[in-house]
Amino acid sequence: QMPPGFSGKNESCEFAKIYSYHIHVLFWSNNAKHTAGALHLRKKFIEKFSQDGADKNCTFSPGDPAPGATMCKFPVSMGPEGPFLTAAYSFFIPPQHLIKTSEWILQRRGIYDVFIHPNSGCEVNDHKKWYTFSGAKWEIDTSVFSCDYPGCAP
Repeated sequence: QMPPGFSGKNESCEFAKIYSYHIHVLFWSNNAKHTAGALHLRKKFIEKFSQDGADKNCTFSPGDPAPGATMCKFPVSMGPEGPFLTAAYSFFIPPQHLIKTSEWILQRRGIYDVFIHPNSGCEVNDHKKWYTFSGAKWEIDTSVFSCDYPGCAP
């Protein structure tokens, strides 16, 4: 499903429009204390940004830039999943909420590693070129990505 104004794979990813963002927190699921602290941070984020309840669960693919969607939460992954080689959880962030949510998580991340990236449909650029890490920089497995043009949604 293409957003208005895009003709498909002929569009360049060089300066792709950014539709949304993800905030990921990466943690060690084989360490009970580390996991508990990471999940506590998630709970606090959910409380702060009113993301409690099933109606605040994301109902679209994590790879979907989802133009116009509201802030939501994805399920916690307790092991390697998607491009992540460790446990992680994430939040879908519309552009108008990026500053307040990233400021909050970066100031409260403690020992946890935070990965923030845009969603344009150009998944490799989103995760390997236009990202930021706070804390340790983890490797990302880009071989799992299938979208490589602006507005692409897997």
